[in-house]
Amino acid sequence: MQRRRFLLGLVFLEAGCMEQQGLEWRSVRSEDTEGKGWAATAAPFDRLPTHAQASVPPSVWNLAHHSAGMCFRFVTASAQIGVRWSVGGELAMPHMPASGVSGVDLYGRDTKSRWRFIGVGQPRQQVGNQVVFPGASGGPREFMLYFPLYNSTTRIEMGTAVGTALLPPSPRTTKPIVFYGTSITQGGCASRPGMAFTAITARTLERAHINLGFSGNGKMELALAELLGELDASVFVLDCLRNMSEDLVRERMEPFMRRLREKRPTTPILCAGDAFLDNLAEPTRSKLTREAVEKLTRSGIPNLQYLPMRGAWGDDGEGTVDGVHPTDLGMSRQAALFVKVLRKLV
Repeated sequence: MQRRRFLLGLVFLEAGCMEQQGLEWRSVRSEDTEGKGWAATAAPFDRLPTHAQASVPPSVWNLAHHSAGMCFRFVTASAQIGVRWSVGGELAMPHMPASGVSGVDLYGRDTKSRWRFIGVGQPRQQVGNQVVFPGASGGPREFMLYFPLYNSTTRIEMGTAVGTALLPPSPRTTKPIVFYGTSITQGGCASRPGMAFTAITARTLERAHINLGFSGNGKMELALAELLGELDASVFVLDCLRNMSEDLVRERMEPFMRRLREKRPTTPILCAGDAFLDNLAEPTRSKLTREAVEKLTRSGIPNLQYLPMRGAWGDDGEGTVDGVHPTDLGMSRQAALFVKVLRKLV
């Protein structure tokens, strides 16, 4: 027997427990994907354009195949929503579950137009994963499906009831938030894609976002400043300190911001400090970043802001998996900090 629960007009069932009732399947096209910064990519759901391969480090290029931050927004009246997807790499990591590394999760708008979690698709193999979620009740609703955070998405299909349309949502009228940073930015170690702090922040602010977090490789090479400058963003968030030594911060922080400002003269740039836990003193990397922002601002470069990250994961020590990567709790707390500042910038 199916177990049902009702929440503000959306019918919820335990994810994966719904019986499939003759769904029609459609492939999700890369051009219909939100969170993709460039159209010309080597694979449909890559995060960097083909021309970036010649300029970025090989490790960044390889991580760009991961579909972090991408999602598919749609409207349907179907009572069931199926998802079939395939990925290209290992399903899980020692400190991050398969549901976050390689899974998908679905959100839907409730009767007050708020985004609410519906269910997560847990991967069982690389090719041919499938899940059926509860869909709309009482008429068409808007949904959003998040793609895997730490794996390449090689194929994704949506299933709806026979004869039921899968329609585009109202287009965004605002520019996306662009995040550039580390493994934490990419989504480590969220339990599912919608719990990455970048996704929570964008969902709260009702904005599209582009996730350019590269695990272990957010190191502010000038090639990345060039690439970010190709994007028409509402704000650029730079969150790289966890991957940079003090010497790298001294060497690269100012040139990176100068080059990005040359490419995008007026777009706000928000530089995040180091999200540390128990250190009472300001970490040196944070101090250097703050001083760089202050120096460039005094020199006449506009719209730069520094965001202190002290307490980003709370003060109870419960916000991380390993002292470095946030859990869902840490992600939620970090997102709240970003929302407070970005609401003013966007």
